[in-house]
Parts: sequence; C-alpha cells; structure tokens
Amino acid sequence: MNQNRDRPSFDTWIFDLDNTLYRAATRVFDQIDARMKAFIGRELGLSPDQAFALQKKYFHAHGTTLRGLMLNHGTDPEAFLDFVHDIDHSVLEADARLEAAIKALPGRKLIFTNGTATHAARTVERLGVAHLFSDIFDIRAGGYIPKPSREPYDRLIAAHAIEPTRAVMFEDSTANLKPAADMGMTTVWVRHDTTVHRHGDTSHCHHITDDLNAWLEANAPKGD
Repeated sequence: MNQNRDRPSFDTWIFDLDNTLYRAATRVFDQIDARMKAFIGRELGLSPDQAFALQKKYFHAHGTTLRGLMLNHGTDPEAFLDFVHDIDHSVLEADARLEAAIKALPGRKLIFTNGTATHAARTVERLGVAHLFSDIFDIRAGGYIPKPSREPYDRLIAAHAIEPTRAVMFEDSTANLKPAADMGMTTVWVRHDTTVHRHGDTSHCHHITDDLNAWLEANAPKGD
C-alpha cells in the first residue's frame, strides 16, 4: 500500500471479525450458522431445510438473518444473539503472526462486526490479539442494523471521530466494503472459499487477499 504527499497516512484500521481475523478454515462461523438454523426451526416451527432456506433468504435480503427475523417475525434480538453465539471458541488458537502484524500498524485498531461484542471478545482473546483493539463496535452499537446498511458505518465514524480517508477496512464480504469505499475508506477484501457471501462487483475493493497475515506483512505501513 503506497502512500505519498497527496494522500494522508492511515491512522485507523477497522477489522471485521468472523472469517476475517481468523481463517474460514477453522469453521467457527459454521457453528454460528448451525445454531441460527436451530433457532429459526425452534421459534418458527420449521423443518431444518425450511429453516436453512429462510435463514439464507433473510441474510441476503437484510444483511443478517437477525434483521430479517426482527422485521418479519418480531424476534427478540437478545434471545437470538445469546443463542447463536453460544459456541465453542476453543477451536481457535493464538496467532503470533497476526498479533505481530496488527501490533505494527500505526494508529487505532477497531473491530466492526455484525455479531456481538461478547463473541468478538472471546474470539480475539483466543487469537491472542485482544489487547491490540481499542474498541469492538458490534450489532448492538449499530442499533441492531447490520452492515452493509449505511447507518452502522455512520455510527461507527461518529463514535470514534474517524476520518474515512485515513481509515482502512478489512472484510470477507464485498458488499460490506461498498459503504466503506463510498465514504472514502481504503478497502481490503479478505477472500475465502465459502458460500456465505455472494460476491458480485468488486471494483470498490482496493486490495484483495486470500491471506490477511501475508497482506499486512507485505503492504501495511509500520508503526513506530
């Protein structure tokens, strides 16, 4: 990532959580996915196949399954979040490379997730990087309105006085990077082999990588 006199240096680094800070191959999000299907089946009296179909329909239509359930069924968001994030985080291991790469970044490091702060805190603790982040901006902080809706981005920027042109955002969803790019952020798509997100136009993805650690080591400016 080159910087010059015409471009300000970056001082804010914004990371998505699931399948971004940890590798999708750990299949942590698969646990959440399965619990979402179980919650929908139990709450709405649907078969596993019906619950799965509705889960994915709402995810693609509303950004999160929860948003669709809230709008269409009046689901209690706290009951949903508590249930779906009750997973085994022990499958994650400390990542010394990730810790070193993030620590070297100049400025603030934030987590911006459609999940909960509790889930995020447990995840980064397991990864050994919790001490590097100054805040976790979660679905509750966003008023239960998920990425890629514009509102949580505006709330994040206001809460942390972020200058978008001095911020870099990392995501595994191209759709979630579009509002960031529109606001002036530099975007990094952390691509992986899953079908959770539909990826269409990627013209707003300034950088694309299959390996977050390698990208940070090779491209990010280093702090003092």
